[in-house]
Amino acid sequence: MIRKLLVANRGEIAVRIIRGARGMGIRTVAVHSDADADAQHTNLADEAVSIGASEPASSYLDIRKILAAAKTTGADAVHPGYGFLSERPEFAEACQQAGLIFVGPPASAMRRLGSKMEAKALAVASGVPVVPGHFEPGTSVEDLALAADEIGYPVMLKASAGGGGRGMRVVRDPARFHDELRTASDEALKAFGDGAMMVEKLVERPRHIEVQVLADSHGNVATLFERECSIQRRHQKLIEEAPSPYEAMPELWPEMREAARRLILESGYINAGTVEFIVDPLARKFYFLEVNARLQVEHPVTEAVTGLDLVQWQLRIAAGERLEVEPGLLQGDRSAIHGHSMEARIVAEDPAQNFLPSVGKLQAWAPPRVLGVRVDTGYGQGAIVPRFYDSLIAKVISHGESRAQAVSRLKEALRDFHILGVQTNIGYLLDVLEHPEFAAGNLDTGFLEREMPSRPDPRVPDELASLLLHSEASANRPEKAVGARHGAWDIADAFRVVRS
Repeated sequence: MIRKLLVANRGEIAVRIIRGARGMGIRTVAVHSDADADAQHTNLADEAVSIGASEPASSYLDIRKILAAAKTTGADAVHPGYGFLSERPEFAEACQQAGLIFVGPPASAMRRLGSKMEAKALAVASGVPVVPGHFEPGTSVEDLALAADEIGYPVMLKASAGGGGRGMRVVRDPARFHDELRTASDEALKAFGDGAMMVEKLVERPRHIEVQVLADSHGNVATLFERECSIQRRHQKLIEEAPSPYEAMPELWPEMREAARRLILESGYINAGTVEFIVDPLARKFYFLEVNARLQVEHPVTEAVTGLDLVQWQLRIAAGERLEVEPGLLQGDRSAIHGHSMEARIVAEDPAQNFLPSVGKLQAWAPPRVLGVRVDTGYGQGAIVPRFYDSLIAKVISHGESRAQAVSRLKEALRDFHILGVQTNIGYLLDVLEHPEFAAGNLDTGFLEREMPSRPDPRVPDELASLLLHSEASANRPEKAVGARHGAWDIADAFRVVRS
């Protein structure tokens, strides 16, 4: 039984976990860096412990400091959230050795699935389809080049470790293979400390579809349907939904469900996780991509269509409870899906400046109040968006009886989300949602690069511009005309969403 939980993370996911634990009567401990001394998760928890400087390496990535905080506060469990230490097997082992319950999979399962090479080998052994490729450990540059010739161009180079698009390169011309391999390997080495690479056949215009699973220590595995995550920019997801709008999904689902289940059982996985696939929409085939051994950013859309609280189930499974949910959810019966849900990630970035990160104080913060909409965030008015961490500042999740209603509610919520003080991508997200191909469900991972490579600078509404011309913020910029970016609007892209 978990009585006190230390949350080894920050931002919206730390807030989400703290609230989930509170709903179960579990006391919580927040850890925070100097930059997060007055952050929402720090103030929300029952106790808070400072763990060092703002840089992640000196705080949220320091296992020794986190374990010391758990010992000092008497915590008996640790939840890693996502990112930071969440998929580090050494952290799971360190928690276990310290007598703490680690709310996540065993270190052994993390190791089997953490390397893309080993995970693909396990998938092959489990009868799970994989993209044709070469993913043997210790492969030389010459072996990879030969494999690429045998597979046939175009090919995709991928780092064995890590993810998020780092260490990935598409190669269409054999003459470019060695240069691209060198660049990808160097990038992987810097990002993950491992430059090992693999090569596989490039699937053109794939859909990125993932299966949410819950597995307990008693041999039960629930396959909680799929999420469509094809709307990505630079391999980073921006909009996710459940279930997938792909027309062939119902016919593919039984096999995909069983593939995910077999892989989870074969790896000895316990707790929440995600089995990711790419789908070739022309061939109507799916291929194993990887397993994310943690809670995903986009987990709320699954919660919306299943009615389950995934964080609370993580805690219950970690405490040894048996997975007891309605049979339809346990077996992945699609008749158990409740409506449609969609999530948009709001990030502090400037789409008009090549998505340059934006930092600063949130001068105004007015989240939407729309029926069927949930907002997950670790920020609020007066909070500081620091430069040290991920640019995600909020997630807006809609739920409706149909996909059309979920899209409509999400658009209404984004238009009603007012943020002043940093640039955001709210207007860009609205442009995506209003794109006719998105509305039709015709999605693939190259959608944004192909259809929406950039977004024009937002125009200041005339009535606000008139006020700004007389404001203190614009007093030092008399040369700027009405309708131009100036004054407070320089840092307030999304306080009022206006597009020319």
